[in-house]
Amino acid sequence: MCLQTNHPAFVALILVMNMLQRIFFSGAAGAWLLAAVAPVLGGEPSLSLPDLAKLEAKVEAVATQVTPATVALISEAIGSSGSGVVATADGLVLTAAHVVQGSAELLVVFPDGKQVPGKVLGANYSKDIAMVQITAKGPWPCVQRGISKPLAAGDWVIALGHSAGFDPSRPPPLRFGRVISKGPGNFLTTDCTLIGGDSGGPLFDLDGKLVGIHSNIGVALKNNNHAGIDGFSEDWDRLLSGEGWGRLSLNPFANPEMPVLGIEMGLARRVKGVPVEMVVPRSPAAAAGVRPGDLILALDRSEILNGNELLQVLAKKQAGDVVMLRVLRDDQSLEFKVTLARRDKLFQAQ
Repeated sequence: MCLQTNHPAFVALILVMNMLQRIFFSGAAGAWLLAAVAPVLGGEPSLSLPDLAKLEAKVEAVATQVTPATVALISEAIGSSGSGVVATADGLVLTAAHVVQGSAELLVVFPDGKQVPGKVLGANYSKDIAMVQITAKGPWPCVQRGISKPLAAGDWVIALGHSAGFDPSRPPPLRFGRVISKGPGNFLTTDCTLIGGDSGGPLFDLDGKLVGIHSNIGVALKNNNHAGIDGFSEDWDRLLSGEGWGRLSLNPFANPEMPVLGIEMGLARRVKGVPVEMVVPRSPAAAAGVRPGDLILALDRSEILNGNELLQVLAKKQAGDVVMLRVLRDDQSLEFKVTLARRDKLFQAQ
């Protein structure tokens, strides 16, 4: 089947073909890339046209399936716009919290130009997730929600959004890329190119299931953060009820919902590990028996060489998770089971 050159799936296919073309010239790097493509195609590494056709068919199918539900959100009150995606037939739109901030009502614009009113519901600003309810009668085109936790670096994903605002001359552009990393918290990073106006737009897997919402552009246009869809599942009832909480932060490690041990890290001098400078009273670390002067060596199966690595590992956990902490105390290796707590709840209790 031939695609129009301005069709989102065609753009995605060109990106794939460009990557595959580089395999002929990039030696070991090319072999790695081809190995990454193989699982998507469901077979052994190959440069055959049938493989490209299969990938084209997948991308085209996703584009056809999800584009009608990818909407622009326009705030006439503050003069801003973003993107969102309809998640239920009765018109529940998922988007980013910073897209709805400062607005009680939004104009929801579908790719075909249809405009309907929307009411802002709840928002968790720490996770940068929010809901908007279309107030006009449906049913509306909608997408199927997936799960974001199983995503791993290298997984292929598809991003849509109304880049630079709604444009009646084209459908929302589709970008094709891979997951770069998971965390901190409910966030994940991909190399899908995003620009202004894409915020709040959807991220899909190759089955067309919604796995994330665009949060913010990183230091480069192809290094972008997305709020995982699991964050919506965890907060669904609170968001639906119209509750707003948390705070936006450019530093995800300052997220009030981030899981913590309840320690103050000391400065490591010529040793591998994280010295415990202080243990917060009534904290998870205190309850487990961790003491000032202990040297943290590992968390679960991850060796901890410095404070930054400890934060990176914690960011991939959830409050309530039970982790195994290995420390060095007086030349003796000890292990403690620690139940992680949310940053905000721990320090509110002090």
